[in-house]
Amino acid sequence: MALESGDHNRIIVALDFPDETQALALVKCLDPARCRLKIGKELFTRCGPALIEKLVSAEFDVFLDLKFHDIPHTVARACLAAAELGVWMVNIHALGGRRMMEAACEAVQKVSPSPLLIAVTILTSMDDEDVREIGLTGQVSANALHLAELARQSGLGGVVCSPHEIGALRRSFGQKFVLVTPGIRPRNFQQDDQKRIMTPSEAIRLGADYLVIGRPITASDDPGASFQVLQTEVETALSA
Repeated sequence: MALESGDHNRIIVALDFPDETQALALVKCLDPARCRLKIGKELFTRCGPALIEKLVSAEFDVFLDLKFHDIPHTVARACLAAAELGVWMVNIHALGGRRMMEAACEAVQKVSPSPLLIAVTILTSMDDEDVREIGLTGQVSANALHLAELARQSGLGGVVCSPHEIGALRRSFGQKFVLVTPGIRPRNFQQDDQKRIMTPSEAIRLGADYLVIGRPITASDDPGASFQVLQTEVETALSA
């Protein structure tokens, strides 16, 4: 799924809150025409599909970030359930293998319009030492590239990747393979638990399609103003 020409709606705001009240308070500061929203494990576990239905009804594109990783049948059924909720995008773990990814891809296509299905390669909280510890050989970048290629061959539309893999992935897979990039931090913002980070403008110039941004917006005293600063940086990078 390639981006439409002139699409500047590149920021996905991560609603990483413990409850619906806090999440919806933040959403009131945002415009569905200017950003998309991510629902992760904590908020979905506490609030369930009802919150997604509210956000979709409010015309937000929703990225359901549950990183499904299980046997092919289970993941396929979960992805179908997500598609039936009307989410814009859903993800699975590439480490689940080809059969799991192909089953998920087939499942989401049963719903029209079908959501964008993407794969997680290597989590942005992991570095070379971490991947060696779990038994993978080589560097993070090589593993991410390999898993992205497997996802592409399995029919997926893109991957979640760290900013540091954007250049290599874009060169390998061209413009139509969607790259969704967490680990985005403005200059001088604390790193938190992310290890492979980059600024919004740097990631956009390298070829990222969508930037997942949480704490720089959600932890701000003025989330709307913080979003606008980031959006301006993205638009400037796109225009360069």
